[in-house]
Amino acid sequence: MAVQKSKKSKSKRNKRRSSNTQFKIPTLSIDKETGETHIRHFITKNGYYKGKQIIKNTKKKKKKSEQTENN
Repeated sequence: MAVQKSKKSKSKRNKRRSSNTQFKIPTLSIDKETGETHIRHFITKNGYYKGKQIIKNTKKKKKKSEQTENN
């Protein structure tokens, strides 16, 4: 079995290990139907995926002012 001639420095070791720890920007797509930008292989905010509406009724959030008036 091969034996290294001298000890690898911390700098060399860390440079080798750092190649897998970089942040990657997710790939974005534009939906055919709505033109909405979204992450690849994910549903858009309106419930579309590959130009088809998957989730039909998305719930809308109530405003805080409306919630306080009702109570």
